[in-house]
Amino acid sequence: MVTIRVPASCANLGPGFDCLGMALGLYADIRFGPREGGLVITGCPPVFSGEDNLAYRAFLLAAKAFGKKAPGLEVDIRSDIPPARGLGSSAACITAGILAAGALLGVPLSPEELLVLSAGMEGHPDNAAAAVYGGLRVSVMAGKAAHSLPVFSHPGLSLLALVPDFPLETSKARRALPEVVSRKDAVFNLSRAALLVKALETGAFHLLKEACRDRLHQPWRFPLIPQGEEAANLALEMGADACFISGAGPSLMCLHHDKAFPGRMAEYLRAFPAWRALPLCIAPKGAEIITPTAKGQRK
Repeated sequence: MVTIRVPASCANLGPGFDCLGMALGLYADIRFGPREGGLVITGCPPVFSGEDNLAYRAFLLAAKAFGKKAPGLEVDIRSDIPPARGLGSSAACITAGILAAGALLGVPLSPEELLVLSAGMEGHPDNAAAAVYGGLRVSVMAGKAAHSLPVFSHPGLSLLALVPDFPLETSKARRALPEVVSRKDAVFNLSRAALLVKALETGAFHLLKEACRDRLHQPWRFPLIPQGEEAANLALEMGADACFISGAGPSLMCLHHDKAFPGRMAEYLRAFPAWRALPLCIAPKGAEIITPTAKGQRK
């Protein structure tokens, strides 16, 4: 048996569409163990307990990539990451499945190799890089290769997630996006993504609101999130330095440096009964093996 712990993640951070990702201090612990045959998945709703389960599919993908035969499998999921909320639950499952396959099939994986497989299955490297490495990352795909570097964030930065009680499927949020954008909008996002990286690094909190503006995805995704724009505007009124859609949504992420902000936000959020405020931190570590592998080794 092997247990993999993977952090949640927030992608895009406004203008950094499909390239910026941040690991969050909210975790999934997924245990994998071989069995005589077949598949048994526990710890999750029945809809996720079949062969379409992402952790299982990722395990099979990795086994095929390793040239190994996948065994029958027991998978037990204990996750605090709400699914379909834009908090990286898919990336966590995928990363866990690949890392578990490496551990149980005797194939050591470097973080770079883990990222290539995870990002390849995800289709983009933002959440995958945060899940693999932890921290705040900027990442790109170059063909089948994935490249990722850390981005320093000022220690005065704090996070508050606004999480609704309804889901939004990533596929639906993707379909809402236009196929073509104007050069003006492309330049708008490029400039703000660059500004955001430096504002996070230097603690230029007064620039975060402008740096997190976006014209590539949020204008089409906010209409899919009931009360989403109202909640984001409330956060800015209550003192958030920035508020943006987390990943594909529907959760929102607030950046702030005011210790009183979470309390104020929680009080005024009573007008939005479908939403809850969740204080978070940037998780410094990515995916890790937290129990011995099949060979008695510990990562």
